[in-house]
Amino acid sequence: MNNTQIFARVSARGTQYVAYEMNYESDGENAMILPTPVRQPVRDDSLRFVDLKDHAGFFADLARGFPYSPPSFSIGCSAQKPSATSKELQVFEVGNYIASFVPTRMDFARIDSRFRLPEATWSRLPRYKDFGFAVFQLAAGSLRPHPMAFEFETAIQFIYLPTLHIHDGEVHDTEEFDHVLCLQHTGFDSQVYAYQNSDVPDKSTGLVRSKHVATRFCDIAKSNGVVDANLLVHRRIIRGINPNQDTEITTFGDPVRPTLNLRPLWSYAPWLVVVAALS
Repeated sequence: MNNTQIFARVSARGTQYVAYEMNYESDGENAMILPTPVRQPVRDDSLRFVDLKDHAGFFADLARGFPYSPPSFSIGCSAQKPSATSKELQVFEVGNYIASFVPTRMDFARIDSRFRLPEATWSRLPRYKDFGFAVFQLAAGSLRPHPMAFEFETAIQFIYLPTLHIHDGEVHDTEEFDHVLCLQHTGFDSQVYAYQNSDVPDKSTGLVRSKHVATRFCDIAKSNGVVDANLLVHRRIIRGINPNQDTEITTFGDPVRPTLNLRPLWSYAPWLVVVAALS
């Protein structure tokens, strides 16, 4: 599995969207299990799947928000848990996927045994005891299917991106990462400076901001509500050997209503001084 791309956004309803895409190769049918810090008490409808079958270019759209500009000079720039039951979990057709929401770890007994993790693996993942899980069945072959996407009632105050690796039931302390993480939140929009380049993090957030708001480079209608048209997109790229853990990004303020931010105009300040002097 490689070339993983994840998008996350918090809504005004106290939910979080996640879209997930990767290349994978598998000799047989397999499953992608994505943990979610779901609000307790969890219900079977605490997570809603979003069909992105008609938007295979979802992440290509996001990439267009970060155009590369070659440098102009050759110098450097600057609650009580519900008990498990024997009732089968509801199965959803989500585009080309068969998907289920597993509300708790115990509820894995309600899905196909091929897609369960061994108890020895769970013992190394104590933080997931209160999580729910989005499970997508993957076909055999060497594929890059359309993005998987869902919205869940989040229990946490930060943006959560499922980046921990588990292969064949094994959990290692470090793993080889090849991830592009994108997110939206007005807390970042309200403090960033002007766009610099596709690989230059903003000094206030540590993330690369998009040049424009999403409606300028994304097909909002095809995103089925996952992307907010009026917000910037912020990006982090993780590659190489890194600690094998999920990614949590702290946010602040309202997730969809930005405050006034004059920092993008600061890049024009030297010119304003010159104009004022000439006047």
